[in-house]
Amino acid sequence: MSFPVVEKFVSINGESIRAGEPAVFIRFRGCNLNCSYCDTAWANSRDAAAQELTAEEITDYADSTGITDVTLTGGEPMLQSGLGELTEMLMAHGHRVEIETNGSISIKELSSSERRPSFTLDYKLPGSGMETAMLTENYEYLCESDAVKFVVSGRDDLGRAKQIIEKYGLADRCRVYLSPVFGRIEPAEMVSFMLENKLCNVRLQLQLHKYIWDPDKKGV
Repeated sequence: MSFPVVEKFVSINGESIRAGEPAVFIRFRGCNLNCSYCDTAWANSRDAAAQELTAEEITDYADSTGITDVTLTGGEPMLQSGLGELTEMLMAHGHRVEIETNGSISIKELSSSERRPSFTLDYKLPGSGMETAMLTENYEYLCESDAVKFVVSGRDDLGRAKQIIEKYGLADRCRVYLSPVFGRIEPAEMVSFMLENKLCNVRLQLQLHKYIWDPDKKGV
């Protein structure tokens, strides 16, 4: 079994619970959503150039870097059959595995694995155009090592994020992040909203890689 990998590289985690830490990134081809602000749309098409790599080859690459953390991203990694085999192998080799997923596909099976990866689930707010695809039953399987990320396009998105956080008690289940769509909303406006609405245990998070490097740069 092989996986279509459009990028593999070492950088720092730009977001989520290990933001700022070195990580190996494995980016898979293909996504089932089409968000208005997607910054990796080039990786989503069926004809995007990709290497077909086995779980063994991906693990060998991760081992060769000397980096502990591995982030599986996309595209949408949960579309990949055999993902459990890959996470199991990576973790057996001493890696901590994070899966960045768009929140539309069930994490139930993987979340109950003996060697459990951590999950960063997006909740696609109205500004994404994809909110109707969200699978909120995923929240039943979250724990303190996981995160839910709300990517915010504007003030209306902030209000909706607050509703979802409160409805599902997310701040008591896992880490919760509000992240601006780069260039669409000022972080200061988000901070003001958080303070006005007493959003305790919710964190503002900027995409570090977009401030360190060119926002459109690949491989970082």
